[in-house]
Amino acid sequence: MSANSTYAMQPVGRAISGVMRPPGSKSLTNRALVTAALAAGTSELTGVLHSRDTEVMIDSLRRLGISIEEYTDEHRVVVQGCGGQIPNARADLWLENSGTSIRFLAAMCALGPGDGQPGNYRLDGNGRMRERPIDDLISALGAMGCQARCELNSGCPPVVIESTGLSASKVAIRAEKSSQFLSALLLASPYNQQTLQIETIGTMVSEPYVEMTSGVMAAFGVTVECPQPGTYIVKPATYQGIRYDIEPDASAASYFFAVAAITGGEVTVDGLNANALQGDVMFVKALEQMGCEVHWGERQITVKGHPLKGIEIDMNAISDTAQTLAVVATFAQSPTTIRNIAHVRHKETDRIQAVVTELSKLGIHAVEFEDGMTIHPGTPRCSESKPALVDTYDDHRMAMSFALLGLVHSGIVIDNPGCTSKTYPDFFADLARLCEESSSL
Repeated sequence: MSANSTYAMQPVGRAISGVMRPPGSKSLTNRALVTAALAAGTSELTGVLHSRDTEVMIDSLRRLGISIEEYTDEHRVVVQGCGGQIPNARADLWLENSGTSIRFLAAMCALGPGDGQPGNYRLDGNGRMRERPIDDLISALGAMGCQARCELNSGCPPVVIESTGLSASKVAIRAEKSSQFLSALLLASPYNQQTLQIETIGTMVSEPYVEMTSGVMAAFGVTVECPQPGTYIVKPATYQGIRYDIEPDASAASYFFAVAAITGGEVTVDGLNANALQGDVMFVKALEQMGCEVHWGERQITVKGHPLKGIEIDMNAISDTAQTLAVVATFAQSPTTIRNIAHVRHKETDRIQAVVTELSKLGIHAVEFEDGMTIHPGTPRCSESKPALVDTYDDHRMAMSFALLGLVHSGIVIDNPGCTSKTYPDFFADLARLCEESSSL
């Protein structure tokens, strides 16, 4: 789908049931790519997501001199690690609007080529990327001994890193805007020249993503100690190349679980369970609070839809699924309030404002406040003869969440559906396939 196209949703008119396996997790894929690149030896990554976010990561790692072989049809990648010494001393990296990529790579670039040799790297992205904060990470890297700066003095990319390596015993990092700043430091920290203690300042957002980072590091042989909340200790070490299997994307799974919730169907997602590294599997707990039935298996999770009631919920830990729940909330019997997600205003778009704006355009009562929103039950004011165009703000999660409305209501048209290529290029095809297979059950 092109950036200028639209996608007219077709209501299904029945309960949707079936089995899905979303593509690999973007968050795990990018963490595993960086860790494998820094490892000693060869790593084989399976279940790899192929999307714009992972493409820009792979392209940038190659520009740094990392050898990567892609087997796209097999969702497999083979990475020759550099042992913590970046092969190329200079590189220009283009990260489009991939927050994980630019933040993780900024910390990786701060390690430099090793052996005391200076490295010089510039990291940039598109217009929206130049509005996304990175100054807290840059300040922390500066305190660890490298020359790091935001080129435009805006606190946002482009970023310039000049470094001969990192050496610090202790560093503080602010945690209110993004957990990715802490994750970036953790991923690079084994190659700091001494044991590093990282202290977080402020209330941590999206904490399960930090636990995910620690889990990936452990798989590659490095332990993160957490003696108390907000304190992380990593000793000098070397990641070891391994074979690593990437879980299906739990954030993407939220859309299929939501299909069951809003149509009264039953959808099973394969490859995920309660012990998944991704905290977003707990989105189903929110659906359970709203009245759905949830079954946890060893290798799958099933959601069965029932009449929905509104809830009040703190979604800080699973904020990437807040847009999904906001759309589900329109089908409930009472209002739903989502709180403690102020940090999503710094994502691909201001996600609180975008959701409230688009629901309001559809005639659904939604109220925005500083750290969240309240969604009232409602039916969109549109029809097949009078369709409504949903603006997606070039945000993949706006497109995927608002597409759910069009499974039940007529006249929903998604603008720029191609923006889902950021994390899930085949989303609309997979959603259509689930609906088609459901009709034959």
